[in-house]
Amino acid sequence: MTGLTVLLPPSETKREGGDTERTLDLGALSFPELDTERAAVITAARSVSSEESSARTALKLGPKSIAERLRNLVLETSPTMPAIERYTGVLYDPLDALSADPATRSWWDDHVVVQSAMFGPVGAGDLVPAYRLSHDSRLPGLRLASLWPTPAAKALSTRPPGLVLDLRSEGYRALGPVPGAIPLRVVSVAGDGRRKALNHWNKTAKGRLVSLLGRTGAAVSTMVELSEWAAVHGVVVERVDGGWDLVAESLEPVMV
Repeated sequence: MTGLTVLLPPSETKREGGDTERTLDLGALSFPELDTERAAVITAARSVSSEESSARTALKLGPKSIAERLRNLVLETSPTMPAIERYTGVLYDPLDALSADPATRSWWDDHVVVQSAMFGPVGAGDLVPAYRLSHDSRLPGLRLASLWPTPAAKALSTRPPGLVLDLRSEGYRALGPVPGAIPLRVVSVAGDGRRKALNHWNKTAKGRLVSLLGRTGAAVSTMVELSEWAAVHGVVVERVDGGWDLVAESLEPVMV
């Protein structure tokens, strides 16, 4: 396994269902040293989700999503599926994880870590149930912003040395800070060369990048190597103004 860790945020939207024979096993998740914190968050999430009124405020649920609170009441008995399949939306849909071949899935399992508000950092292949919790959810007697950073950062430091590519949003990055991690700015480049940072579409570009990394079995451990790998596949990752840019247009469409 090369020295590359890709850090992803989770998503609000999650695929339902999973393996009914394999329910949540905290001890089987990556970074088992986080069991205590995980159990504490699960307990607090269950408590705040037990009543519709408290869940609506704490979990920021509207009329169409209020039923999602019920997920938190049955976490230990719900069916599970790999995290890379559980999450959906503009970042995860480009991965098309359900159709990925075994080699791609193996690459993701080895290199991708998702920063969950409920479970802390988990591996792409870790089996997790559907749940509802965000980095800014307000739980009784527990602040995620205080609970997660120190133990999550310590756990992430046990990953193999090398490049840590941080594709998390700011809120989730704060839950598991990694010194030296490299964020990617997703930009659009106009005909005159002017660059514009993207917001919504940056998730799609990041998803396409992680899809391509896995489907090509990328072996990189520095940003220079990542940039060289990207160029081979027609993707532009380049150093600009002391940081690194991913040019969104170069990922449309992804061809493997």
